[in-house]
Amino acid sequence: MEPSSRQEARGVELGEDYLSTPHPTPTTTRLIILMGLPGSGKTTLAQHLLTASPERRWISTDAIRAQLFGDEAVQGPWLQVWREVQHHLQQAVEQISQGHIPDAIYDATNTARKQRRRVLTLARSLGFQEIVGFWLNLPLEVCLTRNRQRDRVVPEAVMLRMHRQLLGAPPALEEGFTSLIRQSWYP
Repeated sequence: MEPSSRQEARGVELGEDYLSTPHPTPTTTRLIILMGLPGSGKTTLAQHLLTASPERRWISTDAIRAQLFGDEAVQGPWLQVWREVQHHLQQAVEQISQGHIPDAIYDATNTARKQRRRVLTLARSLGFQEIVGFWLNLPLEVCLTRNRQRDRVVPEAVMLRMHRQLLGAPPALEEGFTSLIRQSWYP
């Protein structure tokens, strides 16, 4: 379901400002799930959010791959990566509940609805009460151009598949997000 202009404008307006401030009630466990094509700015946004609040927990599938396989470009067995994601999310819930960190950021493409549902189900089962989806919905051409300029280039065929996944099943509140921010602009 496509968000209305009012919802999209509100998302763009709130976007980074909303996420840049630590959560107002430290007892509520909040997870920020980043979504978008490679080159859409997810990790850049995560770094910005971490600069605003360094106590945040950043859970990145790229960082996990680098830790497990010595290089973030090595895809490796997904089950092994997923187990680490689960472990990091569990630790984040515990740290938030104890007041050590304000919230956590999950940084992955999350282009397939199946992936998002799996993360949302896990997050709820672990105790996350507020789950904010942040969809960096930049034009495909912008992401392709940025991707070509990166050290680790994602194959164009993979980018196109991810783009089709997002077009066919865009992130929606109905998936289980507490709130969903869609950012369609880029600098």
